[in-house]
Amino acid sequence: MNQRLIDRPSRRQFLKATATGSLAPLFLPSATLGRAGTTGPNSRIVMASIGTGGRGTSNTRHFARFQQVQLVATCDPVPAHRQRARDLVNRHYGNNDCETTADFREVLARKDIDAIMIGTPDHWHAYITVAACKAKKDVFCEKPETLTVREGRVMANAIEASGIVFSGGSQRVLGDYGSWPRLVRGGGIGEVKEVFVGLPWGSSVPCDLPAEETPEGVAWDMWLGQAPVRPFHHSLIRGQFRKYREYSGGGMTDWGAHRFGAAMFAVGRHQTGPTKVEPPRGSELPYLTYTFADGLKMYQGGTDNLIYVGSEGVLTKGKDAQTRPASFTPVEGDVDMKGYKGSGGLFGDFLHCVQTRETPFRDIESAHRACTMCHIGNIALWLDRPLKWDPNREQFLGDEEANSWVRREKRAPWTV
Repeated sequence: MNQRLIDRPSRRQFLKATATGSLAPLFLPSATLGRAGTTGPNSRIVMASIGTGGRGTSNTRHFARFQQVQLVATCDPVPAHRQRARDLVNRHYGNNDCETTADFREVLARKDIDAIMIGTPDHWHAYITVAACKAKKDVFCEKPETLTVREGRVMANAIEASGIVFSGGSQRVLGDYGSWPRLVRGGGIGEVKEVFVGLPWGSSVPCDLPAEETPEGVAWDMWLGQAPVRPFHHSLIRGQFRKYREYSGGGMTDWGAHRFGAAMFAVGRHQTGPTKVEPPRGSELPYLTYTFADGLKMYQGGTDNLIYVGSEGVLTKGKDAQTRPASFTPVEGDVDMKGYKGSGGLFGDFLHCVQTRETPFRDIESAHRACTMCHIGNIALWLDRPLKWDPNREQFLGDEEANSWVRREKRAPWTV
């Protein structure tokens, strides 16, 4: 017999056994799964994937590899996307029980689902997360977690009020840099004065793609969601949406969510933000420049993905394994730095926290603050002027035009 069928019952077997209590030692319903405390190590987490384009399907594959996960549904407005993820799930479990839908609300209405993976285009992240909070579903959400600054704060408030477990989806904040954060925080290069954050491409632009006929079965209005009505174009459902301002913030939010998140975590600014952002001005100011209240400067620019300039040295050239100078050593003793819990990297950290009700590494506040860096940087570039930022009130000082980008009008009924 297929070992997967021994280890992992089908969805029908799972629901039947849960209802009768015959699998009680191994499977716990969502009402028990951590909502009133922790669960045992063999408890199964029932998950669904919402948004199953390229990254969403990849995330589905990652979660399927964990023994404590049972995937039962895939959701996407594009039939080929949700069916591809469904087939992946069915092959993994050796059955045909994974269900599909174009409407995420059907997923959130299911009582048997404990957690969801959100892999939709960026403009859907906030609405689905807030809806999941109301439905008491834990959330793993791909980066960039927000389309606007205000969305991030609304998400954070909803997550705190509901008590759900939320993890953002940037594995690169910690996973790509090994001991770098501990090295920087431990004083290995002295006091950090400047950080250069390199991104492979820039901001987003207004969408001006020509109209195409919507393919049969594609729920185009659902794909658009809060975004303005516009005709279908194939590139938007093939991963090119991040080029356009209506759906994302370009490379600034795509790679910026990774690298600004990594930089802010390493220098201990991941729960706050800068007080000023200035667009480039030729040789006088060659980079988009952020200034923090204590004088630390962070630049979007440079030839490498991250460069830390300290009073006693410079840390550069990519990943830890290639670059850590032998003379750079952290201060002895503990360094106040959280990491992944459980096992299995970012995905395992989320699943561990679903079971224990702890806060994951990529918590909403850290994710929101990293995305905010990207958003206010984009706004400074779009308006081409220096802006003063209040990281506590999360608004620009004395600039209503800039503040109009902190929140945007959303198409009904998709407002948060």
